[in-house]
Amino acid sequence: MRARNMVTAAMVAAFGLTGAGVVPAAAAGGLLPHPGPEGLVWVEEMTGDGGVASGGAWEGLPTVLTVACEGGGSVVVTMDSQQLRVAEFTVDCPAGSAGVGSVTMDAGVVQRGSFTVGIDASQESIRWALTVTQPE
Repeated sequence: MRARNMVTAAMVAAFGLTGAGVVPAAAAGGLLPHPGPEGLVWVEEMTGDGGVASGGAWEGLPTVLTVACEGGGSVVVTMDSQQLRVAEFTVDCPAGSAGVGSVTMDAGVVQRGSFTVGIDASQESIRWALTVTQPE
C-alpha cells in the first residue's frame, strides 16, 4: 500500500486565489464532505474562477473528480495530467441548492505525478468545492 498525502487548498494560489478564506464545511453548509484517506485534493469552498495544482497521482488507480456548486449559473471543469486534458465537463449551479458533477477516469488516464483542475465560473458569485480521489 502506498502512502498518500492529503493536499487541501494549498497551491490554490497557482490559480490566483491567494487570500481567499476557507470556512469549515460544517459552519458553511459545506458543498462536499472531506474525501477521507482516498483523497488527493479537497477544496472545501471557493467562489468564482479558480482551481488547484497538485501532485501525488498514481497511474495504477482510477481517479474520480467531483465538483459541487451553487449560486445560479454553471462552472466548466477541466483536468489536465502531465499537460494533457483528461477531463472536461459542465456542472449546473442552481440558486439555493447544490449541483454536483463527477467523472471517473480509468486507471492510467491520470498519469503519475502532477495534475491541475480548473474551474471557470459563469458568475463570480458562484460558490464551489471539489475533490480528487483515487479509490483502491
